Amino acid sequence: MPDDSPHSPALLHEVASLPNLPGVYRYFDAEGALLYVGKANSLKKRVSSYFQKNHGGTRIGHMVGKIVRMETTVVRSEAEALLLENNLIKTLQPKYNILFRDDKSYPYLKMTAAVAPDTQPQQPGAHGAQPLHFSRVAYYRGGVEKKHHYFGPYPSAWAVKEAVLLMQKVFRLRTCEDSVFSNRTRPCLLYQIKRCSGPCVGHISPADYAQDVVNAQRFLQGDAQDVLRDLEARMMAHAERLEFEQAAELRNQVAALSNVLHQQSVDNVSDRDVDILAVKVQGGRACVNLAMVRGGRHLGDRPYFPAQIEAAASLDADDADAASPRSMERRVLEAFLAQHYIGIPMPGVLVISEPVDKALLEALSEQHGMKVNAVHQPREQRRAWLDMAQTNAALQLARLLSEEGSQQARTRALVQALDLAVEVLEELRIECFDISHTAGEATQASCVVFAGHAMQSAQYRRYNIEGITPGDDYAAMRQVLTRRYGKVAQAYEQARLQGETPPKAQRMPDLVLVDGGRGQVSMAREVFVSLGLDLGLIVGVEKGEGRKVGLEELVFADGREKVSLPPDSAALMLVAQIRDEAHRFAITGMRQKRAKVRLGGGELESIAGVGPKRRARLLQRFGGVRGVAQASAQDLATVEGISRELAEEIYRALR
Repeated sequence: MPDDSPHSPALLHEVASLPNLPGVYRYFDAEGALLYVGKANSLKKRVSSYFQKNHGGTRIGHMVGKIVRMETTVVRSEAEALLLENNLIKTLQPKYNILFRDDKSYPYLKMTAAVAPDTQPQQPGAHGAQPLHFSRVAYYRGGVEKKHHYFGPYPSAWAVKEAVLLMQKVFRLRTCEDSVFSNRTRPCLLYQIKRCSGPCVGHISPADYAQDVVNAQRFLQGDAQDVLRDLEARMMAHAERLEFEQAAELRNQVAALSNVLHQQSVDNVSDRDVDILAVKVQGGRACVNLAMVRGGRHLGDRPYFPAQIEAAASLDADDADAASPRSMERRVLEAFLAQHYIGIPMPGVLVISEPVDKALLEALSEQHGMKVNAVHQPREQRRAWLDMAQTNAALQLARLLSEEGSQQARTRALVQALDLAVEVLEELRIECFDISHTAGEATQASCVVFAGHAMQSAQYRRYNIEGITPGDDYAAMRQVLTRRYGKVAQAYEQARLQGETPPKAQRMPDLVLVDGGRGQVSMAREVFVSLGLDLGLIVGVEKGEGRKVGLEELVFADGREKVSLPPDSAALMLVAQIRDEAHRFAITGMRQKRAKVRLGGGELESIAGVGPKRRARLLQRFGGVRGVAQASAQDLATVEGISRELAEEIYRALR
């Protein structure tokens, strides 16, 4: 190790004593933040390389200079190291790794399991039909239950809804909730437009409905042609027995399915389940476009945009051409594969735009308990799929770069217009507050956050405003600002007395926007004066003449004159964007709260003696909270588990 190393002797000694074994290493800075997670065939060789060279002012040198602590984990093989590395990256999100932060669960198409009529007694519908005898098809997102059937995953909610619509058009499966099913006395509109077979009122037998469910499942699994042939055979059999009405129904089903197959052009039914992945790197950003084929049908695609690709590229580089775009695209794709398929199912075939490490494929195979094949230079239908994915990756990346360039220009314009003391634009943080209510009812305040040139929805907050005169927006603003910045002010004062730097978690924003003019700004000023905070942070967004968009004026709490920015000002566009988002977020929360209060949902949950099971029975019997609220005490008492006394208590509470 170099004698002039900035690192402690203890850390350098720990590096020197590492074993020549495969494993995973983690670097931490002085504040305990995780900087980087890496894997190695030899921990000693790989980790030592960071500390033995002079990296200068490069990204890797900047990161290495921050390291004060290290942790390592020895594993049995390179595959184990790769899996552990990416589990840690996805869970801990280190600053200098390639990160895919989109952790949304994928949506599925769900078919509930049907039970035989004589095995599951249940409250029947108006015509004796029981919901659990007829499978329901629905959009679903969340954990799966083994007793039900799930198809997917699908790349988007839109793709699932298209599949549900297909199940209605071709197989006429029900989509209604069980509570609605049980209370039908006549068929709904979906039956009238031939999107449901009407099992709720006995228009189809359980056996015939079950056959439609089986055909739908076979279709989703890729057996569309077999389903079509079976339907045609059944149609001819009915015709030969002179059962023309049943034959006509099957004829319509055959026609609908034939039309669907023609529209979707399923050219290669040999590929049942395939993921197609294309990567594009440009301008310091990357896009991985994931397209999904399930049951032989192309379901659509979804773009992913990783962070820190340049920093991670320098840290991962082992060869001279590591910074080349081609090598960068390969590493981005490998990072996506390793992180994306943690905890979600994957198909046995991947069509990819770049070759990937065989060790990665072996690790994925081991993780999922099946052989995973990757095709880098596909032909025929797979080639067409990959070309489409590559085109979409390029288009999505171009869109992102255009949007980011525009947003950065807006951020820069706002900093210059307001003369904000911000050296690094990416570190600018703005918080905006808005108050929303309906004639004083269900008052809520919203706080939205703008940072890193984008709205940070994960950091949004809503505040229920209580103890004020209904409709008093000034009192509501005083309450929300006091609650938001009271603890921050205490942390700053404590840090000042102790001569320390305030913790990052208690950082004040660089700008506080309030939706309103002089009145709201004066209220914000009073709060900041009482807390000892900088008045220069407060800016009010006052509506201009005629309350027209683009004529807003900025009002300051520190005595500066009002500022009227031109309507085409990039700074004003950013202020309006943040203000409108705060307004949208506040209205959404207020409407949800108002609906809950009016329908008694919150009160139902809080009634003593009404637990989850009884609440579920009530909602199922009466079709929702509104139905429970409108029911009489006598009706409530007919529900299993609800005594006469409890029914009267529920009746009083909801009125």
